[in-house]
Amino acid sequence: MVASRKILVTGADGFIGSHVAELLVKGGHRVRALVYYNAFDSRGWLDGLEPAVRAELDVVAGDVRDPHGVRHAMEGCEAVMHLAALIGIPYSYHAPDNYVDTNIKGTLNVLQAARALGLGRVIHTSTSEVYGTAQSVPITEEHRIHPQSPYAATKAAADQLALSFHASFALPVTVLRPFNTYGPRQSARAVIPTIVTQITAKAKHIRLGSLHPTRDFCFVRDTARAFAAALDADAAAGEVINVATGGEISIGELAALIAGMMRADVEIATEAERMRPPASEVERLCGASAKAARLLGWQPEYTGREGLRRGLEETIAWLADPANLARYRPGTYTL
Repeated sequence: MVASRKILVTGADGFIGSHVAELLVKGGHRVRALVYYNAFDSRGWLDGLEPAVRAELDVVAGDVRDPHGVRHAMEGCEAVMHLAALIGIPYSYHAPDNYVDTNIKGTLNVLQAARALGLGRVIHTSTSEVYGTAQSVPITEEHRIHPQSPYAATKAAADQLALSFHASFALPVTVLRPFNTYGPRQSARAVIPTIVTQITAKAKHIRLGSLHPTRDFCFVRDTARAFAAALDADAAAGEVINVATGGEISIGELAALIAGMMRADVEIATEAERMRPPASEVERLCGASAKAARLLGWQPEYTGREGLRRGLEETIAWLADPANLARYRPGTYTL
């Protein structure tokens, strides 16, 4: 990283956002963390960071759906990393209006504020889900956009909105498109914590959705490093950049791998309520990262089956801590 900057991180209380905020603080940057306002004064995963990191964070509670609050949080900042979003795919079938308000209108609020305040860098977070089922692999940034869920549709719309601000107003926007990020602090709405917590709870039947789709799993610290790299990459303005490993594994194989690592004798079962509608299931995701290497100087460190095992070991160890495990409900399906 280069000279210290003041950076707003939206969604800093979430999974990836907390890792990004932590990495930026450790890199010497001044971080203003926008967390979701709630009556409990919970700061999400930021509450679990080491005291020295927490002490350096300028925490502001608010909501990206509020344009005035977003602008207030952004005042005095030189860059913004926009990670706030609703991300659960199953819940997007039930509450698509909420996804439009948060993912699209929230992104518009961030872009409008960044433009008005003249920020030097806007990093917008996309998702590999916007590609839909891979038509060719590895998926490059030129692959067609074909969202297959309301969640993916709102993210695709937000991406295009961000890019339009670069084209229309020369706002220095970079769209980072992470593939399936995993690691410590991930919610049970994701498959790896779902598997690990069920095994930890001594379940003999691991209940999952579809087992045959493949995913490209990228360890969260690698993903966070990509965000940090994008902060200083002038050539990345106006670009969409994948954050991927180039590998893939099916959900069924992943579950078997985790069970073997945890020395658990379990049966892996598909449960109807965890299935996506058939036409909404993304069958295959495997991303190319050559553009990230070229424009960001970024490469994943947790690659191949060995890298996946290392990342899983760290994730399993983190979830095995009783203080962390207490935040999960292994027997409950969370939309």
